[in-house]
Amino acid sequence: MLKIGVVGAGHLGKIHMKCIDLIPQYEAIGFYDINKEHCIEVEKELGWKALNSLEELIDICDVIDIVTPTIHHFEVAEKAIKKGKHIFIEKPVTQTLEQAQQLLNLQKEYSVKIQVGHVERFNPAFQAIDIDNIDPMFIEVHRLAAFNPRGTDVSVILDLMIHDIDIMLQVVKSEINSIAATGVAVVSPAPDIANVRIEFKNGCVVNLTASRISMKQMRKMRMFQKDAYISLDFLEKNVQMIRLLNVKPEDGFLSEWDTTEGKKYIQGQFPEIISTNAIKEELESFLYCILKDTEAAVPLQDAYEALKVALRISKIIKNNHLNIKS
Repeated sequence: MLKIGVVGAGHLGKIHMKCIDLIPQYEAIGFYDINKEHCIEVEKELGWKALNSLEELIDICDVIDIVTPTIHHFEVAEKAIKKGKHIFIEKPVTQTLEQAQQLLNLQKEYSVKIQVGHVERFNPAFQAIDIDNIDPMFIEVHRLAAFNPRGTDVSVILDLMIHDIDIMLQVVKSEINSIAATGVAVVSPAPDIANVRIEFKNGCVVNLTASRISMKQMRKMRMFQKDAYISLDFLEKNVQMIRLLNVKPEDGFLSEWDTTEGKKYIQGQFPEIISTNAIKEELESFLYCILKDTEAAVPLQDAYEALKVALRISKIIKNNHLNIKS
């Protein structure tokens, strides 16, 4: 059993605490939040104990779950790592790439486990596909959400799009060649809407659209590759795979086409999806990563790479605005 404490008892922090309560191999020690009045409310609501200081919580735990605003991620993580504690840290991992690199250095120095909360890795729709057998040449992504002031400490790129950046980097097996990006701030100081085009060295093109001021929610990724189309709906948790086959399949097909290359058969595959609690799954996977001494499902290096791309996109958008103003 691992003793775990949560830092940050906001909306997402409370969700983490509820999920931890569902994992018997964790012993919930308590939580820390700078808002003392809120701590009293959370104690009553969830039955967790509020600790008087961050240092006190770190000292008595094996694992620290960091669910604070991004601005505090590095400070909390650094203190926990230097005490030899394993840390689960929400995305984006840090504010800057330099901070993320420092965490990588500290992880190596103190030999602790670190996992980052790129929760879509645990979405059952994503887990239903075999990424080792996917070679997309075009990807279209839409992630739309209604406005929520909780996420406005960072831009929509770091708040929402970073989920899809992380998935994209897992699926596309190539280096980035170029990025074009536009974005606008509507209700917060940082961009609330962004559209990005990324070209990879292997020829794959990815179009990413993210908005946090939409009237409807959408979290869809469509991938096109030679003779196949794969659609992931992260919100509805379903997958559609349409394949173009040269030989009539024995288990049936949707239709047949006469093409310049001869007759093709369209076959649909719709994997059965078992709905899961993705946050519980990621926290549980981290527990077994520690107990079995294996690599984290979402290692710090992966989060570093996703942050690197997200910050590059943010810089491009910022420079575009400066050029327009000048």
